[in-house]
Amino acid sequence: MNVAVFGATGVVGRALVPLLAEHELTAVSRTARDEPGARWVVADAASGDGVAAAVEGADVVYYLVHSLGARDFEEQDRAAAETVAGEAANAGVQQIVYLGGLGADGPDASPHLRSRRETGQRLASAGVPVTTLRAAMIVGKGSAAFETILGLVKRLPVMVTPSWVSTPTQPIALDDVARYLAGVCGNEATYGEGYDTGGPEVMTYRQMIERIAALLGRKPVIVEVPVLTPYLSSLWLNLVTPVSASVARPLVEGLRNPTIAREERIRKLLPLELTPFDEAARRALA
Repeated sequence: MNVAVFGATGVVGRALVPLLAEHELTAVSRTARDEPGARWVVADAASGDGVAAAVEGADVVYYLVHSLGARDFEEQDRAAAETVAGEAANAGVQQIVYLGGLGADGPDASPHLRSRRETGQRLASAGVPVTTLRAAMIVGKGSAAFETILGLVKRLPVMVTPSWVSTPTQPIALDDVARYLAGVCGNEATYGEGYDTGGPEVMTYRQMIERIAALLGRKPVIVEVPVLTPYLSSLWLNLVTPVSASVARPLVEGLRNPTIAREERIRKLLPLELTPFDEAARRALA
């Protein structure tokens, strides 16, 4: 089977590519690469440059790109998804696999989560069946949300935090979400379907902070206050974590929405042994 992966150099893409080694693999990035295990091509979903060549001959296309951090990320994401969808349809692609976000279907979804939902809709607009996997925070090195939490733990012995630290979420290990993504490749039963993917534990962001701190031998004092808006929170995070304010603000706005799996059909389809949070965090810290 011929498989093309847009976003192959991202956090999830790098974890996924080795799991697709049995296929004829095209790894797509915006800059030239020459790495083993795949045929690397240059394409930019946002501008459309090289997209037609990247999907030529592909049976399955993975869409793992986003424009988070750009001022007009919602518009860019919609346009990029439409471009890939159109070229995939022209090339006769059988399936698009998309990684969206848990909590995106709610009426009060944040702009970031709403954009994730709209991106999936645009990917389906040209008629190619889309398989959507929805995830909350991905626990892995390089994940913006995980690096934000880690930055807080490392730099602040005392945290004055906004109320979103009490929002429930269901983080998933990077390895597990990559295995789920690989598992739906070419599976006709998943065409046109959406699945919630979560780790084995539901927790609040405060609990997540405390458990990562425990792994690092720290015990921060956390004080919750109701007055930090998403804008102020993003500026605060920009000062104390490696994540820029342009990325942090839409992420923080999304943290107000509970992100918990509402169904577990993916676990019946792909009965994987899921990684506990502490173990996933240890791997990321390593």
